[in-house]
Amino acid sequence: MSSEKKNSGFTILPRPIQQWFINLIDPLIEGIVRLNVHPNHFTVLGLIVSFVGAIFYAYHNIFWGGVFILLGGICDIIDGKVARKAGLSSKFGALLDSSLDRYAEVFMFLGVAIYFVEKHHPFTSIMVFLALGGSMMVSYVRARAEGLGYECKVGIMQRPERIVYIGVSSLIHPYLLELVVWMIAILANFTAIQRMHHVWRLEKIEKSVSDEDLGV
Repeated sequence: MSSEKKNSGFTILPRPIQQWFINLIDPLIEGIVRLNVHPNHFTVLGLIVSFVGAIFYAYHNIFWGGVFILLGGICDIIDGKVARKAGLSSKFGALLDSSLDRYAEVFMFLGVAIYFVEKHHPFTSIMVFLALGGSMMVSYVRARAEGLGYECKVGIMQRPERIVYIGVSSLIHPYLLELVVWMIAILANFTAIQRMHHVWRLEKIEKSVSDEDLGV
């Protein structure tokens, strides 16, 4: 999914499941490429679908909210794969993708927050805010690290995990969605810290190698 489609290290979304889903939609990707549909269309569609999902959450229909959030996530997978397959990758496309992904998450968490506020769950409502903050920080730390020349795709609660866990839990039961919100609030912020530590470690290794080359 956009900026976090290819990640490394341990995640809480099992890789066999990720690979199974990618293989499942490969024929769809091939069809889209043959139809010459531009990947940016799916980027925008993903944002619109996520916004519709947020509206469902706001109206207390979390099942359909979850359905649309998952569909938005699928659009996000499709745009990147189509761009690479059709040779349409561009710097602007990557910027648009990453930017609209952030807005899509804002919509998702806003809808979930409205749901819990109106259900009189004040503590969970606060955790939604922390989950959103952590999610934004996960993306920001990676972007800042890459701006400094370091690859930073590590972490246990990246965007695919957040989308899947929110969406799937919404399909099952409100209590599970509540549990997932708390989990994301904790683990997304932990992931941001993981990424900061990762960059600190890389810089430390880099300096150590540099000192060895200089014979220090």
